[in-house]
Amino acid sequence: MELNGRVAIVTGSGRGLGLAYAKALAAAGAAVVVNDVDAQAVDAAVEQITSAGGRATGVTAAVGETAAADELVATAVRAFGRLDVLVTNAGILRDRVLWKMTDEDFDAVVKVHLRGTFTCARAAAVRMREQGEGGRIILIGSPAGQRGNFGQTNYAAAKAGIAAMARTWALELARSGITVNAVVPVAATEMTKTIPAFAPFIAESERTGAPLPRWLRRDEGLGTVEDVTGLITFLASDAAKDVTGQAIGIGGDRLALWAHPQEKAVAFADGGWSAEAIAAQWHTGVGAEPETYGIPAPDVPEAAK
Repeated sequence: MELNGRVAIVTGSGRGLGLAYAKALAAAGAAVVVNDVDAQAVDAAVEQITSAGGRATGVTAAVGETAAADELVATAVRAFGRLDVLVTNAGILRDRVLWKMTDEDFDAVVKVHLRGTFTCARAAAVRMREQGEGGRIILIGSPAGQRGNFGQTNYAAAKAGIAAMARTWALELARSGITVNAVVPVAATEMTKTIPAFAPFIAESERTGAPLPRWLRRDEGLGTVEDVTGLITFLASDAAKDVTGQAIGIGGDRLALWAHPQEKAVAFADGGWSAEAIAAQWHTGVGAEPETYGIPAPDVPEAAK
């Protein structure tokens, strides 16, 4: 799939998934603005892309502030003349259970993930609308934002907000031909390597170079960072011009469309519902099949243990 003539910004692209996204977009022909808080990581990423024949430049900045977002867009226009694609990947973790999470833990994660996504998307949308040729905004979500996750109040809340912003902005930017989608990736990264059920299999794959086990790639949807990049390239392309407002999961051998929140069960009572009436019917009525919550624990096959 070709992206020749397109210009993309990928935030948080000095390493990990972000670097994989940037390299894939460049390999498809797009010019890329690499971003990270680590200047050495930015320089190394730009070198990797350009040495492979791609076009790239870098901006060292922490996303969250409007000035950083404006600089990213200005750099894309100054270096390559336009902006067509934004991938908001930058993020940090400050995991704590609720009663131990500090204001600083909460604010730091929300600023980078949620506010950083907002400021960068706003700056990109302004430029894309000025150009009048449409565009692609790809927001990076997480399973934690779809289902919640223990110890991740800040991260899950930010990622849930990102999915909501994708649906909102898809409405607001439709007339401008700008699509907005949320990607929900799962891959072997520094974070997932710490999950006890995954760690030995990831370590063995890295040691031997062999693929991750089939059950891990399919049942858990966990693969390499490169396994996620096909969806990013697709969403950045003309092939996805009619795909917008969606939350799409990818990882390993799995590609999935996440459902949007909607009413599951409904009941009516003339004159409204008293607390007693709700209690009398809850377990046999609306609440008979409650929703699950939390990311399910990995189901390791007995043969793999």
